[in-house]
Amino acid sequence: MSNAEQDAVLLEQKGPALWITINRPEKRNAINNDVIARIREGYLKAESDPDIRVIVLTAAGDKAFCAGGDMQPGQGFAFDYSQPNAEYADLFRLAVNTTTPCIARVNGVCMAGGMGLLCMADMAVAHRDVKFGLPEVKVGLFPMQVLSLMQRLVPRRVLREWTLTGEPFTADEALQHGLLNHVVAPEELDDRVDWLISRLTDKSPTAIRRGKYAIKAIEDMTFEQAIAYTETQLATMTLTEDAKEGMAAFNEKRKPQWPGK
Repeated sequence: MSNAEQDAVLLEQKGPALWITINRPEKRNAINNDVIARIREGYLKAESDPDIRVIVLTAAGDKAFCAGGDMQPGQGFAFDYSQPNAEYADLFRLAVNTTTPCIARVNGVCMAGGMGLLCMADMAVAHRDVKFGLPEVKVGLFPMQVLSLMQRLVPRRVLREWTLTGEPFTADEALQHGLLNHVVAPEELDDRVDWLISRLTDKSPTAIRRGKYAIKAIEDMTFEQAIAYTETQLATMTLTEDAKEGMAAFNEKRKPQWPGK
């Protein structure tokens, strides 16, 4: 791996959390092929290491979380038309199938392709001064791949306004329409992210992994299909070591010591 690729995104484990930090502040943390490859590496690392309980996806500096695809030739829009899949789309596929929970820490402007990175996280925290937007129509494009994730998060009429007008919107509007979990003052951003991390990492890792898998599995099921699937999943979960430990700790009025199995 080249130094440029490694430098484009920093991977740092802080306790049970793997921080994935886009490190191109001079380019407003725009996405290029190195950024995609390195974020992918982080997700794969988190998924393969049981000591990593949560992913935090963020960016360097205080100006931008991600301004979208790098518009320079050969960067963010370098498509290989001989391949059936696009690398950015493959990153979405990986993210939605990852059972490690992910928090997006939105520390600055979030536009275009950056909105896709936001949407592929399970939870998102932003400070109140962040501006959001899907401005692709202003350059003759459309947020095609972002649609695949965002259509499940926000109301359809809101989605159409954001995508068809390309106009920016505020953190409060993003919160109102379900794109964010929390909006805080800039100086409170890290405290709120740490609070979310702590509320994830003291729970059963087995329950969270299996729960995330089930959430994804039932998305397109009918009620009858979903209830049939989930009733068998719950029965299976009672056989895990985490479930046995959790129920024992509850009855013994003590804090559980999760084996993660």
